[in-house]
Parts: sequence; C-alpha cells; structure tokens
Amino acid sequence: MASSYSLSMAREAACSLQRRLAGNPDFCEASRPYALFCYESPEASVTYYEKRGRLVLQGRGAEKLKSLLELSADTPQREHPEAELPHIGVDESGKGDYFGPLVVAGVYADVAGMRRLSDMGCRDSKLIHSEGQVARIAAAIRSLPGVEVELLCIGPKRYNELYSRMGNLNSLLAWGHVRVISALHARVPSCAHALSDQFASSQWVLRRALADTGTSIQLHQRPRAEEDTVVAAASIIARARFVEWMNQAAQAARCELPLGCASHVLSAARVFVQKHGRDRLPDVAKLHFKLTTQL
Repeated sequence: MASSYSLSMAREAACSLQRRLAGNPDFCEASRPYALFCYESPEASVTYYEKRGRLVLQGRGAEKLKSLLELSADTPQREHPEAELPHIGVDESGKGDYFGPLVVAGVYADVAGMRRLSDMGCRDSKLIHSEGQVARIAAAIRSLPGVEVELLCIGPKRYNELYSRMGNLNSLLAWGHVRVISALHARVPSCAHALSDQFASSQWVLRRALADTGTSIQLHQRPRAEEDTVVAAASIIARARFVEWMNQAAQAARCELPLGCASHVLSAARVFVQKHGRDRLPDVAKLHFKLTTQL
C-alpha cells in the first residue's frame, strides 16, 4: 500500500481543505519549503503546493486520510521519494554500549554525491565486520565531492549529565539528531529532505525537537533507514568515531573497555573501578545502564 499520494487540486479547493484542517484538533500546522500550507497529524501530513497545484499526502495514515477527506489520488508516488533527491541522512553509534560515547553523525549528499556513495558500496556499518575498513570508508566519505559531514560526539560525562536532565534515551537521541540536522542544513540550506531511523515509537519525538529549532526541512523517519545510502554513510562516520574514542580511552585507562553491555562488560567495569575508583566511572560509562547497579 502506498504511503504517499499526489493529487491535482485547484487553489480554491485547497483553501477550503486548509480551513477544515485548521479546525481539526488532530492536526497541527507545519512548515514546508515552497508550500502554501502544511498540516501534520501523528500518522500523516497534508501539504499543498500552489505553483504546481498539487496536494501531497504522506505517512502511514495517508490511505485512510485520503478516504476520510474524500479525495481521489491521480498519481501514486514512490514509497520513499526522498531517496532519489539530495538529502541529509543521520544515524548514531554507541547507544547500546555501556562504555563509550554516543556519537551522532549526519551526511548530506547531492545526486552526484549519492551516486559516488553508492559506487563506494556504502552500507550499514553493522554489516562491515572490520573496524579498519569502517575507518577507511569513513575517511573516503569525507573526501567526496557533493558530500558534507557533521559529527556530534557526546562523551560519557556529558551524556550522563544530559540523560539526568532529559530523563530518557529517546529525548537525548532526538536532541543529538536535531543538532546534526540543523548544522548540516545551515551549511546546505537548499536541502529539503532529511532521513533518520525511527528510534522512538512515535515520530513526533524527533519532529517536535526539530520544529523547536525552526529548521525548515521535511523530516522522514522509518525503520531500517540504514538501507538508504546516505544514512548508511552516516552510520559509518558515527561508528568510526565511536571506535576511535573507545581505543583512545582504553589506552589511557590501561584496561579493556569492551563493547556491548553483557556479563563480560560488567567484569571489565569491575576491573576499571578497582584500578581507578568508582568516581572515575562516569568518565567512561553510561550510568543509567543496569550494569551500574550490579557493580
């Protein structure tokens, strides 16, 4: 079932629809480049482009909304139309690891840059089993024409402060993703689309955080967004920085800081505390993990 529809609509009819949406408590007004209006609900968005005379419905509730509004779709669209347009992809590394930072990376690519990323064989960093290869690909991505990179590395000490203030991981992830998207959009203001993995049960967690910044960009979220070449490039950039941080921290601590949060990580945490004291644990670990209470 298509999740996006494009319909021909005259301005008069569109304005009538706008009044209906403005009076509907399930919809809130949003901003879209070049659009006369846009309204969003938790399940769908309605955008009208006056110059083209097109009404665009997007989201998992687009089909239902089309029926409720008694509209007829004359042009079914691709499920992910942003994939063929210049866009920003954003991903993170380290959120499931007890030790180490949370790294959020963003990559912008124009059409030529997307083709270059694809030719490089960019894929989700979790599918690349050599950390050396991840580092080499990350360096190559940074040198590509038509590609821009933004990186946010939140060290454990800062991570613990933010988590204590925000109270949950999804809010912290949204804060990091928004900072990266906004920074890239400021460098490439012509970019109209951004794509992120859907890390929260509701897409509104990230949408609200982005709206608070005033960044005018159409945000797309979906599970397995790493299948997109640009998001995959962002995952590689994030992973490379995470591994670099972990190697440097382990060398400085003179003890092992393994990945993950299983029993072997608990053993390593005990060794770290014995060697450096419990007061130093916030410098290398995310304290809200259950492992902290087991120490």
